[in-house]
Amino acid sequence: MDERKERLLAGLADAGCRQAEIREAEKLLETGDAAQLKKFMRKCRCSLVDEMHESQKRVDRMDYLIRQAGRDTGK
Repeated sequence: MDERKERLLAGLADAGCRQAEIREAEKLLETGDAAQLKKFMRKCRCSLVDEMHESQKRVDRMDYLIRQAGRDTGK
């Protein structure tokens, strides 16, 4: 495996991509279809952004509960 390919696949893993997604990206790299690879990576990015938004909603909910707990205890 060439260095560029290794770096890309390692970067996908570091970004939180699942093994199945990394394997799909590897297949696209092997075919040399840069347009499809970029499209696939954008799809993965959208999934990561969706996960981030869900996490932010949970953090916001926890912040609300912390404020409520402070009010309920008078602090």
